[in-house]
Amino acid sequence: MSDPIYAIGDIHGQHEALLHALSLIHADGGADARIVFMGDYTDRGPASASVLDTLITGVAAGKPWRCLMGNHDRMFSWFMQDYPRHDAHLPVHLYWLHKRLGGDTTLASYGIEVKETDRQMAVHARAKSAVPQAHVDFLRGLAHSHETDQMFFAHAGIQPGVPLAEQSEHDLLWIRKEFHMDGRDHGKLVVHGHTPVDAPTHYGNRVNIDGGAGYGRALVPVVFEGRDCWALRDEGRVRLVPGGAG
Repeated sequence: MSDPIYAIGDIHGQHEALLHALSLIHADGGADARIVFMGDYTDRGPASASVLDTLITGVAAGKPWRCLMGNHDRMFSWFMQDYPRHDAHLPVHLYWLHKRLGGDTTLASYGIEVKETDRQMAVHARAKSAVPQAHVDFLRGLAHSHETDQMFFAHAGIQPGVPLAEQSEHDLLWIRKEFHMDGRDHGKLVVHGHTPVDAPTHYGNRVNIDGGAGYGRALVPVVFEGRDCWALRDEGRVRLVPGGAG
């Protein structure tokens, strides 16, 4: 049996779900299991601050965890700059604090209420006082991808036809349609989240592990041994095969 590596998809502030996923990994692979976290730790769910605390504590304790950046994590990080920055790729009516994106729930987890009548700079000033610098530093230090001999992990996916070492930050955090519609082998099995599906799903050249925790669905970790993979559920491993869902 090869050395397994585990992955947890988009958490979106669901701290209890994260703890449950970690318990499943612990039962399957032990306390020192290698885990890749796929980004989008914040927004929408009620406990983004606690999610970041858990990840920061684990990394500081020396656990073999790799934490990748998601587009929501970058939006939070950009908002926390001295002058808040917004993602220019979003539609003009959307900004991080919009309820559709969930920045308001992230700030609520730090005790900051956001009202529609608030000016963004006033909210920003309260956030600068309430959000620990350790959380900001963690978000800013997140990696954009992680690679093994047989797999490539990135939050959203890759731009097909571009060498893995030359992928842009934007594509790694945001890509959808071009990547999803391309059935070519990318040289390595691409593991990603970003686009919610009903359950972890294997497409042959990629595995999407965003099970929609941000919308109240289960957070299902996945374990890889080589290019073979299984969803981890309460009853144990459930093999993922191309064309099927876990």
